[in-house]
Amino acid sequence: MSYLNRKRALLLSLVLFCHGASLTAHAESVLRLSTTTSTENSGLLKVLLPQFEAQTHIKVHVISVGTGKALELAKNGDVDVTLVHARAAEDKFMAEGHGVNRRDVMYNDFIIVGPVEDAAGIKGSRDVIAAMRKIVAAKVKFVSRGDNSGTDQMEQAYWKEVGAKPQAGAYVSAGLGMGEVLTMAAQMQAYTLTDRATYGAYRAKTGLAVLVEGDAKMFNPYGIIAVNPAKYKDINIEGANSLINWLTSAPGQAAINAFRVDAQQLFFAAYKK
Repeated sequence: MSYLNRKRALLLSLVLFCHGASLTAHAESVLRLSTTTSTENSGLLKVLLPQFEAQTHIKVHVISVGTGKALELAKNGDVDVTLVHARAAEDKFMAEGHGVNRRDVMYNDFIIVGPVEDAAGIKGSRDVIAAMRKIVAAKVKFVSRGDNSGTDQMEQAYWKEVGAKPQAGAYVSAGLGMGEVLTMAAQMQAYTLTDRATYGAYRAKTGLAVLVEGDAKMFNPYGIIAVNPAKYKDINIEGANSLINWLTSAPGQAAINAFRVDAQQLFFAAYKK
């Protein structure tokens, strides 16, 4: 082979190598998502993310923690996008310049669950504060997330309105995710505050009953936020915006509405047709 032909062959090999590397990089594009335990424990992400990944060829790596920790990971640039449910904390996150392109995604609601026997006598109540006062008065056990999650933040706001918490050993601060807390509440025959979606996924395992629901105070909206790329240069802002756009698009919103556990809809799309 002549020198010229060898040079052409080398150049062709380099072009093919670079093209292949580019395709591999595209195929392996990764998006880091921090989110609440409710979206993971309920099974929702296992339904939504494969659809997004198939359309975009972006692989989503999920870190499932409480909302407080999810926002902290985003604040520190450890993830590209965060999906949480604590509007006051989200607004603070945005005001401090940590995030961009916040969108409403979906909503569900909080409920109080507990033993079927219901020693506190709260079953059927639609007043969460009155029900929690009864829990305190009855001196029954209550298991709290205790992890600064969106659920924990809401619970603490309720106790503040009540003006007291269950005393001594009646109040258990678990520092765990919602699924673990529901399991603990079942084992201890205790009450707890939960999002309806995680309860739906754990209902058969725990045997806990829905005792309080329907209070407007228990509305639970979810928002998604891209991490501000001006703060961290390695943020995958294109991937983050792709996920935000897909979740809030007609197909994404339809997929949220279509998700069921035991034939029950657990999340409701934020946007109407």
